[in-house]
Amino acid sequence: MESAKSNTQDRQLLITRTFDAPIDLVWEMWTKPEHIANWWGPDGFTNTISKMDLRPGGEWNLIMHGPDGTDYPNRSVFREVIAHKRIVYEHLSDPKFITTVEFHDQGDKTFLTWEMLFNSAEQLEAVVKKYGAREGLKQNVKKLELYLAERRRQ
Repeated sequence: MESAKSNTQDRQLLITRTFDAPIDLVWEMWTKPEHIANWWGPDGFTNTISKMDLRPGGEWNLIMHGPDGTDYPNRSVFREVIAHKRIVYEHLSDPKFITTVEFHDQGDKTFLTWEMLFNSAEQLEAVVKKYGAREGLKQNVKKLELYLAERRRQ
């Protein structure tokens, strides 16, 4: 029998990155609204976070403001939060997906795995086409990397 993981590759966006920052700092940048608002989203986007209740069952509500002035309301619910290890949230706004972010301590560096899992391969491809989600995820990670570098210099 195939593992559940191998059955998801056609409906997932997955990116990994090693950040030149300790896990405490990477975790803080992911879990504090005042930080996440500064790096979240693709290039040119800004954010307004109205709620970020980081606990299982807690809501995360934000509006992503596109460079063209379009607002993208996002509502999610945290399903799992294990400090310095894992965040799982379910994106309830359309398009629906589940995100799992895993943090791996590597001393003065942090290895991060970020997966967005959609209900079907068709849904994933529609989101990639409509929103440029694959490229957007890459830009999001790059923005986090730059923000972490800036924070480390302070």
